[in-house]
Amino acid sequence: MSTKLSTIPTAVLGYPRIGQQRELKFALESHWKHMLPEADLLHVARDLRARHWREQQAAGVTSIPSNDFSFYDQVLDALVLLGATPARFGTGEITLERYFAMARNSSEQTAMEMTKWFDTNYHYLVPEWSDGLAFTPDTRKLLGELEEARALGIETRPVLIGPITLLTLGKSVDGVDPLTLLPKLIDAYVAVLTQLENAGVLWVQIDEPALVTDLAPGYAVAYENAYKAFAAKLPSLHLMLTTYFGALGDNLPLAVSLNTAGIHVDAVRAPLQVTEVAAALRPHQTLSFGCVEGRNIWLTDLHAAHTTIAFLQSELGPERLQIATSCSLLHTPYDAANETGLPGEVQTWLAFAKQKLGELQALSAGPEAAGEVFKANAQRIASRAKAESSTDARVRADVAALEQKHFQRPSDYAQRAKVQRNELKLPLLPTTTIGSFPQTAEVRQKRAAHRKGHITDAQYEQFLRDATEDCVRRQEAIGLDVLVHGEFERNDMVEYFGELLNGFAFTSNGWVQSYGSRCVKPPIIYGDVSRPAAMTVAWSSYAQSLTTRWMKGMLTGPITILQWSFVRNDIPERDVTFQIARALRDEVVDLERAGIRIIQVDEPALREGLPLRRADWDTYLTWATEAFRLATSGVQDGTQIHTHMCYCEFEDVLPAIAALDADVISMESARSRMEMLDAFRREGYPNEIGPGVYDIHSPRIPSTEEMQHLLQLALAVLKPEQVWANPDCGLKTRGWPEVTEALTNLCNATQAVRAGLLTTA
Repeated sequence: MSTKLSTIPTAVLGYPRIGQQRELKFALESHWKHMLPEADLLHVARDLRARHWREQQAAGVTSIPSNDFSFYDQVLDALVLLGATPARFGTGEITLERYFAMARNSSEQTAMEMTKWFDTNYHYLVPEWSDGLAFTPDTRKLLGELEEARALGIETRPVLIGPITLLTLGKSVDGVDPLTLLPKLIDAYVAVLTQLENAGVLWVQIDEPALVTDLAPGYAVAYENAYKAFAAKLPSLHLMLTTYFGALGDNLPLAVSLNTAGIHVDAVRAPLQVTEVAAALRPHQTLSFGCVEGRNIWLTDLHAAHTTIAFLQSELGPERLQIATSCSLLHTPYDAANETGLPGEVQTWLAFAKQKLGELQALSAGPEAAGEVFKANAQRIASRAKAESSTDARVRADVAALEQKHFQRPSDYAQRAKVQRNELKLPLLPTTTIGSFPQTAEVRQKRAAHRKGHITDAQYEQFLRDATEDCVRRQEAIGLDVLVHGEFERNDMVEYFGELLNGFAFTSNGWVQSYGSRCVKPPIIYGDVSRPAAMTVAWSSYAQSLTTRWMKGMLTGPITILQWSFVRNDIPERDVTFQIARALRDEVVDLERAGIRIIQVDEPALREGLPLRRADWDTYLTWATEAFRLATSGVQDGTQIHTHMCYCEFEDVLPAIAALDADVISMESARSRMEMLDAFRREGYPNEIGPGVYDIHSPRIPSTEEMQHLLQLALAVLKPEQVWANPDCGLKTRGWPEVTEALTNLCNATQAVRAGLLTTA
C-alpha cells in the first residue's frame, strides 16, 4: 500500500540551453561568421530562455533555475560575473566580442585552456588565477535574466558556481596560491549575493560539487570562511548548497556546518548517502533529494524513488524536503518524444529533459494522485528488465573466457620500438594528424541526402571515395609523413562505431552540448555489445592503396565509447567496456591483416572516467587500462599502436597512461605550451609522444615560428626519437584553407627543427 504524501516542492538544477533544434548552436556559428548581428543572437537567446522557463513552469517545477544559460560556458560566465577574467585579456567591461575571444582565441591572445567538468564530457574554460585580478562584479547577465523571467510571470532561483569549487577549477599562472585570493573572492560573492537579495530573491542555488571530492589542505577552512561571511552579511538570503556527481562522504560534517538553508545531494550517483545526510541535517535545513537522473536517459523508477521520499518526509517533515534532478539537465538531450526510429521498446525506456520534468511532477504528487503515471512507469521498467534484446549469451561467454595473454603485447616497448623503426622507417619527428579532416558543408549535405534517400548507395560511396582521395593528395602535397583517410564516412567518432556494433541504439535529435557550439549525439548502449562485421578495414585499405606513405587506421577506444555514450545501468560498466574492447580487438587484428601497420585507438575519455575520490581510482584505472590492452594487444611487434588524449589533467593518470602500453600517445599541448611534458619527464615515460602544436579548437592559424618554438620546448624535456609533430585534436570542425595553411606551417616547423637536430648531431 502506498503512503499518501502532500505535494512536495520540486527543483531543476539547470536546463539544456542549446534548444530543441540546436538553435543556439546555429545562431552562434552564424554570428562567428559575421552573418548574424549581435542583436539577433541576443534575441535567439532570449527566446530560448523564455521557452525553457515556460516548459518548467508548465510542469509545475517549484524552483526554476536562472543564470544557467550560457553563450559558451558557465565557468567563463562566473568569471565575468565576479570580475575575475584572465588578466591577459585586459580589464574593463566584458563585451560579447571579448567574451568569445577568451573562449575561442583572438589575434592577440590564445584562448583559455579547456578541460572536462568533473567526470563528464562537458568542457569548461579553466580560470587563470593571478595576483592582480580585480574582482569587480558585473551582474548585468545575472540580474537581467532574473528580470526577463519575472516579466513572464516566473520567479526563478538563480544559479551560481560556489567560490571554493571555482577556486579548485582554476590554475595559477603567476605562482599565486589560489587560496590567497579568497578574501577578495568572498567580497565579490557578497556583493553579487547582496544585489540578488536587494532584488527580492529568496533562494539562491550555489553549486559546490568540489565537496564530493578529496579536498586539498586548506580548502575545508576556506569553505568555513566563505560561508561564515555569507551568513554574517546576508542573514535573510537562503542558500541551497548544491552537490552532485558523488557522495559527500567525509565532507558531510563540513557541508552541514556551513549552515546553509538547504543541501542538495545526488541520490542517483550516490544513493547510499541519503539516509546519512538526512540524519546529519540541522533542524532548519532543507534536503534537496536529487533522485531524477541528470546525466543519463533511463526512466526513473518512480515506485523506488517514492519509497525513499516517503521515508524522508517522515523523518524531516513536509516543510524540509524538496525533490530535484540529481544535477543540471545540461547533460541530457531535450525531448524523447522527437525520437521515432529507435528499436523495439527502447524509446519507452527513455526520459530526456522534458520527460524528467514529468517525472518530478509525478513524484511530487505521489502514486495516489498520479497513479496512471506510476503504473505506466512500472510496466516500462519491467519490460526493460525482461527484454531479450539486452542479452547475448555468446558475448558474455567470450568475455568470461578471456585470459592474461589477451591483455599484453608479445614483446615490451623497447623491443617493439626497434622492430618498428626498422620496418616503418619513419623520419625523426614524424608528422601526422589526429584523424579527421574538415567535414565541409558538401560532406554534410551528401550525408544528409544519402540518409534521406535522395542519392543512391553507389553515388554516396563514390563521393566518399573521391573525398578520401582528395584528402590523401592534400596531405601528400603538404608533406605529412603518416597520413589518415579523413573520416568522411563518419558522422561522429563514437556514433559511427556504435552504428556498426550490436547493442547500440541511436537518436535523431538526442543532442547534448560538449562545449561552446559543439554538440554531440551520444549513442545508447542498451544491450550486449558485439561486432557483426569489419567496420573500418575497407576505408583504411582503400586509402592505403592511394599512397606509398603509411596510412593510419583510426578507431575510438573502449573507454571513450563507454564514456561518450548513454550507458545501460543494469550491469557494471566494467562488463560493458570489456564487451566493447573485445569487439575492437577483432577490428584491430583485421586492420593489421589488411596491411595497416599504424593503428590509432583514441582514448580522450580515460581521465574523464576517473572517479572523483582517489580511493576509487585504482579499481577504475585497472579495468580501464585492461580494456585498452585487450583491444590493442592482438597485433605483432611491427604494428605501431597509437592513442590520443585531449583536454584533461594528464598528471593524475600518468601511471595508467604508461600501463596502456601504446607505442605513441598524442595529446593537447598548444594552449598549455607543453606544460604537461614535465610530468612525463619526471615519470621517465619511455614511449613516444606527439604533443600538439596546433590548437584546432580555434580559427587562429599558428605561424611556423610559433610551432617551431613549441617543438623546441618539447625537445627540451624529451628525446628527439620520442617526439612526433601533430595538431592537438581532429580537424573536422575546421575549414580546408586554414587547415592547409596550419599543417604546412607544422611541416615547415618540423623540417627546421629536424635540420637543427641533424646539424647538432
